[in-house]
Amino acid sequence: MSKKDKRKIVQMILHQNLDKKDKEDIIDLLADSSVAVDVDKEEERNLTFGEKMADKISEIAGSWTFIFLFIFFLITWIVLNTIILTDKEIDPYPFILLNLLLSCISALQAPIIMMSQNRASKKDSLRNQNDYKIDLKSELILEDLHHKVETLINNQNRLLNILDKAITEEESNSKKKETI
Repeated sequence: MSKKDKRKIVQMILHQNLDKKDKEDIIDLLADSSVAVDVDKEEERNLTFGEKMADKISEIAGSWTFIFLFIFFLITWIVLNTIILTDKEIDPYPFILLNLLLSCISALQAPIIMMSQNRASKKDSLRNQNDYKIDLKSELILEDLHHKVETLINNQNRLLNILDKAITEEESNSKKKETI
C-alpha cells in the first residue's frame, strides 16, 4: 500500500466517509500491522548522557538509602565539629559551612530531579499515545468481529428457517401419504 493510499485512508477515518470495502481495508491494514511500541526501549535508545545521569541521580536521591546516609553524614558533621574537634573545629556551631554545602546540594539536585521528572512525563505521554493506538485498533477489530458474528448468526437463522420449512413440508407430505 502506498503512502498516498494510507493518507487517503486516514482522511476517510477523520471524516468518517467510509464505505464497507474501505472499512474492511482499514481493519485488514490495522490487523496486519503492529501498533504497539515498547516505550521504555524506544526511550532508552534516545537517552543522552545528561538524561542518563539525571535519572541515576534522581534514583539515588529518591531512595531510603540516600536519606539514611545523608542523616548519618549530618550527625557525623555535627558530632565531629562539636565534640571531637573542639580545638580545631572545621565548621563551628551554627554550622555555616554545612548550611552552604546543603544549599549548594539542593540548588543542584532540584533541577536535576525536575529534568528526570520531565522526561518521565514525556515517557508517560508516549505510553498514553501508544495505549490509545492499541485501544483504537482493538475497538476497530472488535467492531469487525461483532459484525462478522452478526452476519454468521443471521445466516444461521436463515438456514434454521429453511430447515424448519423443509421439516414442516416433509411432515405435511408424510401426513398426506398416511391419509391416503
